[in-house]
Amino acid sequence: MGEGWPGRPCPSVGLEGAATMPRLGCTKPGSWGSFWAILTLVGLATRAAQRAEVGGEAGGTAINHSQMLLQRLQELLRQGNASDVVLRVQAAGTDEVRVFHAHRLLLGLHSALLRELLRNQSEVVLQEPRDCAAVFDKFIRYLYCGELVVLLAQAIPLHKLATKYGVASLQRGVADYMRAHLAGGAGPAVGWYHYAVSTGDEALRQSCLQFLAWNLSAVAGSTEWGAVSPELLAQLLPRSDLVLQDELELFHALEAWLGRARPPTAVAERALRAIRYPMIPPAQLFQLQARSAALARHGQAVADLLLQAYQFHAASPLHYAKFFDVNGSAFLPRNYLAPAWGAPWVINNPARDDRSTSFQTQLGPSGHDSGRRVTWNVLFSPRWLPVSLRPVYADAPGTALPAARPEDGRPRLVVTPASSGGDAAGVSFQKTVLVGARQHGRLLVRHAYSFHQSSEEAGDFLAHADLQRRNSEYLVENALHLHLIVKPVYHTLIRTPK
Repeated sequence: MGEGWPGRPCPSVGLEGAATMPRLGCTKPGSWGSFWAILTLVGLATRAAQRAEVGGEAGGTAINHSQMLLQRLQELLRQGNASDVVLRVQAAGTDEVRVFHAHRLLLGLHSALLRELLRNQSEVVLQEPRDCAAVFDKFIRYLYCGELVVLLAQAIPLHKLATKYGVASLQRGVADYMRAHLAGGAGPAVGWYHYAVSTGDEALRQSCLQFLAWNLSAVAGSTEWGAVSPELLAQLLPRSDLVLQDELELFHALEAWLGRARPPTAVAERALRAIRYPMIPPAQLFQLQARSAALARHGQAVADLLLQAYQFHAASPLHYAKFFDVNGSAFLPRNYLAPAWGAPWVINNPARDDRSTSFQTQLGPSGHDSGRRVTWNVLFSPRWLPVSLRPVYADAPGTALPAARPEDGRPRLVVTPASSGGDAAGVSFQKTVLVGARQHGRLLVRHAYSFHQSSEEAGDFLAHADLQRRNSEYLVENALHLHLIVKPVYHTLIRTPK
């Protein structure tokens, strides 16, 4: 930034949750007035912004000149007067120093740490990491204006500064920004996950984990995959909500990670044991055993799981369940995008009419069931709209609109088997609906809805979606991109002998 910070109006884009502060900036010391003039103007602006309370008068009128006073504060900023402290920010490991002429009171209002540092001195030197020093001007501007513009690469350093100096509102604002950009697929989810772990931000950690689970195919094919830590991998691999083409894709992604990370043997073997081998067809299992470098190195650690998978594919699930427990996660499909487990469905102009479609899935993951199919019928209805959006057909002027029902205000999606033979003995079906959003040319999963196993409808499906709005986060070019998934689940009707 150089010597001093030239005064200029504060940016107009703010962070959610940030209080609007008087638009003052960091300026060089001048001869106009004193710092108490700033305090006086701030007080006047605050009082002028409030409604005039006239006791006992029925027709009290508010006099509000706050905008004029804020303009005068901006003039004070541009003229560069009345600063009483100097901050010298040095980037760690360099001779680069950025100088900020500021005002003790405004810094102390936000940060108890800065208030203490400046209590008995008018100039301090602050050592900051390079990335934090590079955005310190934005941090100072926030202390004055209560708003700033954040870029993706600046989120972590701004959050670090807010955390270090105890500016809680900026912490919340940046964390909200990161979570919002994760949902849209723009944020570096792996890097933000590791940062969230280091700072103890559980909400951000969970947001990153959810995005990675729903978009593992996209992440595994990107440069981010190489930055995944063993701890993060251990969090992802057991999850049943991973969205992938199939289990074989997960195995190949893990094998690529093992080849780059070269983790200790115990870590590699624990990760390989998290693969759900019964979900991989026997022909592909044979190829893995013959060609996989990871299995060549660690095959003995998963030999029992490979044998389990071959046995599972060789028999019917009912027969297999007489001897082995099939209720574990190894026998539960994840959210596979392969045609055997579901189908995509693009609904153009979804706010208009009822739509229907049908698709087929494999009866079960066992090789014994590979040739058996279940047909599913799907109904989508956008009709449950708020009363205010419904057309009004009144017989007479003044006819009241019908009262809204609890289910009003959201679309509905119903998935049913085409015949009563849709259930096989000992198997129920869990349905999942993925909602896609396009980000940087990629179609990413923005939301996922799961049905209860006994239900034909997702109760909370698009409960908060506004499909009437063309720029809705749920729509891509005015179309709703869904992927319907049906997973066979072996439940407790099948029991192993005691």
